[in-house]
Amino acid sequence: ENLPPWSPITFRESGKTYYFPFRLILSQERILDEPMVRPEFSYIAENLLLRGGYRKTHFQADAITFYNVSNMGVSYQGENNVLTIDGKTFEPKIVFQKKKEKIPERFCFRELILQSLIKKKIRDTIFRKVMEYFNLNYDIADFEFLSEKALPEGYVDIFVKLKHPVGSNKYILIEVKAGKAQNKDIEQLRRYINELKSETVAGLLIAQNFPKNVKNCINESIIPVKYFFDGVDREGEYSYSQLLEN
Repeated sequence: ENLPPWSPITFRESGKTYYFPFRLILSQERILDEPMVRPEFSYIAENLLLRGGYRKTHFQADAITFYNVSNMGVSYQGENNVLTIDGKTFEPKIVFQKKKEKIPERFCFRELILQSLIKKKIRDTIFRKVMEYFNLNYDIADFEFLSEKALPEGYVDIFVKLKHPVGSNKYILIEVKAGKAQNKDIEQLRRYINELKSETVAGLLIAQNFPKNVKNCINESIIPVKYFFDGVDREGEYSYSQLLEN
C-alpha cells in the first residue's frame, strides 16, 4: 500500500481508494530528437489522432516503427536511474466471479484479459488454418499481432498485419467477445472490413458462443471462432500464465 513513488489516492465522493502496485522497469537505449510528423511514424499518428480522448489513451508501434527508431539518434551511454522498492511482491490472480474480486490482488475476468490471451495464443492454434483458408502464402512469422487499431468506426481488438509489406499489406481483423456474440458484433466487424477495403483479407469473430442464426450473418470474409478454457473451474482463481496455458 505504500510502494514508492506514488501514495494511494482516496476519492471523497465514491470513497474508493486507488493503489499503484505495478512497476515497469525500463532502461534507456537511445537519445532521440525527432519530429513526430514523418512517414515512419504514421501508424502511431493514426492511433493518436483517432482516439481523441482520455478513455483510450494508449498507442503502440509496429515492427516498421521500431526498425526505424532503432536507426535514429545516438546510443545512450549514460547511467540509468534505479528505483529501489522496499515492498512485498505478488502475482495478481484472475477470478471469474465478481464477488471474489479484490483489486489489485484479484481481478475479475474481462474482455481486455481475453484479448491479451488470444493475441498471445492465436499464432499457435488456428492462425495457420486461417492462412490456408484464405490462401495466404506466407509464414506465420511474417505477421505481427497488435492490440486495438483505431479506426473512425471504432477500435479493432486485435489487428494482424504483415511486418514488412511490399506494395500492399494484408490485414486480418479480430473482434473478441468474452460472452455470447450478438448480430451487432458481426455487423461491426463487417464495417471495419469495409473501411479498410482491399487490403483486408478476413475478419475473425471470437466469442464463447454464437446466436443460432450466425450462419445467416456470416459472409465469405468472416469466420466465427469459439474459445474455451480447458480444465478451468469458474469458482477458482488463476494466474495469467495458467489461463494462457489452458
